[in-house]
Amino acid sequence: MKRYKSEDGQKLIYESYDRLLADWKVEHVQQMIPTTYGDTHIITAGSPDQPPILLLHGTGDNAAMMWIYNMEKLSRSFHVIAVDNIGGSGKSEPNDKYFGDFDRAKWLDEILGALNIESTYIAGVSYGAALAQYYAIARPDRVRKLVCMAGGISGSQFEVMGKMMKAFMPEALFPSERNTRKLLRKLCGTRTDVFESNPDLMQHWYYLLKYFNNRSMMKHTVTIHSPADIQSIRSKTLFVIGNHDLLSYYPKSLARLESNGMLYRIVKGAGHAINHEMPEVIHEEIIGFCKEA
Repeated sequence: MKRYKSEDGQKLIYESYDRLLADWKVEHVQQMIPTTYGDTHIITAGSPDQPPILLLHGTGDNAAMMWIYNMEKLSRSFHVIAVDNIGGSGKSEPNDKYFGDFDRAKWLDEILGALNIESTYIAGVSYGAALAQYYAIARPDRVRKLVCMAGGISGSQFEVMGKMMKAFMPEALFPSERNTRKLLRKLCGTRTDVFESNPDLMQHWYYLLKYFNNRSMMKHTVTIHSPADIQSIRSKTLFVIGNHDLLSYYPKSLARLESNGMLYRIVKGAGHAINHEMPEVIHEEIIGFCKEA
């Protein structure tokens, strides 16, 4: 399966990706890590002497876009490892094994192993939040704490798909610069200016909508966990959700957090792009939660 709809489209995305990295305002290192499922591209920042934190982005996103407003501040407190999800729109290169029999836990095991990291903090946005939960449940000894942004506890596949359809359609089906702005305003809360004032960020998102084949991320499934599994991560998990988030802020989602006794914060004015819209709030929540005894 091709990840990009054309070679020209891939070129535009990669060039745009590099322009975003040039705006990161922090020293960083890019590297490829060989795994069973292909080469995984990561970006690291901050001293290796600091505690590690793994950053996981959402479906259709990539590390350069997702963490542009977060890496500089987080790298003061952590050794930050921002992962381009294999199969996603970043620079990771999946192989046939990925498209045939992908094991998410084994893939993350291999990334941490290559970096000689035995245990780590994790922060994820949207699908990245679901992946963080999955890995913390599958590998409890490898995850110290996790912060799940713009994502709750999944109730059913039908519910997940229904919310995705409502949030992204029809604009995502007809990618244009106008529809990119329209979709942005649906997904965000009161701070769309953080995107609209950054032409490189807007252009990159438009290229992703137009040229990236989202079906290549289908191997990154969302697991519906049992109550016992959810309870196993309750004491080390924080959820951070915007009250304008179409995908995470609704009665059933909040009720599941309450019934499972999960720790969560509601950020007023924020939508699904919460870490872009309210970066200072997010930094405070991640650093405060992960560093507390």
